[in-house]
Amino acid sequence: IFISGRKAPQIPQQEEFIYNLPESEFVETLLRLNGTPTDILENKELMCIMIPLLRADFELCERYLYVNEAPLESPITAFGGIQDFDVELSHLQAWSEQTTGSFVRRLLPGNHFFLHSQATLLLWLLSQALHRIIGDLPRRRC
Repeated sequence: IFISGRKAPQIPQQEEFIYNLPESEFVETLLRLNGTPTDILENKELMCIMIPLLRADFELCERYLYVNEAPLESPITAFGGIQDFDVELSHLQAWSEQTTGSFVRRLLPGNHFFLHSQATLLLWLLSQALHRIIGDLPRRRC
């Protein structure tokens, strides 16, 4: 499992909800978060399509209620931005509690949206991790 810029599910939501803000405040918050290109935010036709999708995404994350269950067996890699002030390092590290398998925390240069500025590095790290996983699979005999 690969996680990107998200606190572990057992850590309760403490921030104010964004998904249900009035439209002008919602768009202003998107602008402040700096994850949506300004060209998109300024395109009224595109925003008519995007706002319901973005609200649904925020609602899903903000209203999720964690249920304590046994940890997964799958390895987990959690990626975060070194300058991400939205997700604390301890909240990223807390993903380790969600697996009995291996856990790796990788910090990349950048903020919460490091995946934009560090796409090449992130894809290389994902590729390397997937190669290791494939290499660990049992060989099938024909």
